[in-house]
Amino acid sequence: MRNDYRDLLKPEIINSLSGLALISRVIVDGQVAGLNQSKRVGGGLEFSQYRGYEPGDDLRLLDWKMLARSGRYYIKQAEIDTHISVKFIIDSSKSMLHREKDLSKIDFVKVLVASIGYFAWQQGDAVSLFSLNNKKSNSLFASSQKQHFNRFLSELVELKAEGVWPKDTSEIQKIHDKNHKELIFFITDLYQDQNEISKSIKQLKTSKNEITVLHIMGGKELSFDFEGAVIFEDLESGERIKVNAKEAKDRYLNAFNQQLSEYKNNFLSNAIGYELFSLDNGLEDSIKVFLNKRIALM
Repeated sequence: MRNDYRDLLKPEIINSLSGLALISRVIVDGQVAGLNQSKRVGGGLEFSQYRGYEPGDDLRLLDWKMLARSGRYYIKQAEIDTHISVKFIIDSSKSMLHREKDLSKIDFVKVLVASIGYFAWQQGDAVSLFSLNNKKSNSLFASSQKQHFNRFLSELVELKAEGVWPKDTSEIQKIHDKNHKELIFFITDLYQDQNEISKSIKQLKTSKNEITVLHIMGGKELSFDFEGAVIFEDLESGERIKVNAKEAKDRYLNAFNQQLSEYKNNFLSNAIGYELFSLDNGLEDSIKVFLNKRIALM
């Protein structure tokens, strides 16, 4: 399956509605085929069947009309609705244009979100999509309808990475729902100056939601696999710096790994999940993350 979907990871395919839809189906159907949403049986929202009354049953579930017709006590059983709202919040700042092996972070994210979103939609969950930078914000609020999911994919296809993370926190507050049960995926490369993205993520946490940060990084960013004199460019500021890769590697990796550890510990201490993904790796792990968080809320 890895080779199948990697053959599809080309910008011209990812950035087309039919291409993104195809990739998401290939990944999900290959990784989670046969997995179905479980249901809890109880006095839920939708009638399922009758069963005989047993001592200790909630009398409010008795069907009095059945009693009048049959003279026997029956309890209405129902399947409790376990559907939730799955919210995707994407950091669409310009640093997400970082590219390795012809695959940019933002294209990787489009495939990742389309795949998880496709699975959620198949399970009957409502999906929503938000992307943020200081130039343009996109909002698609939750629904589980087929037409809505097509719009969901279309919004992903049109998504552009530009600018920087917005300093105005009012944008993040507009999409914050403090009153409902949600599973939130916050997708970012955590490229930030003053922990502005980390602060925004923590502002979203409530007792009613589950948040997982999907940290997207390039393989070379993780390993510093460079040689000789290398010029690095800050995609957001345009600043350039020339370094000797051999001399800088150990210093970079020590500082970088310390930063990753701080990110993870900081999020976990605030009951926020954290997962690191590399452009070098496949997307199977991302699907597993979704399933783990999905099951935790059921």
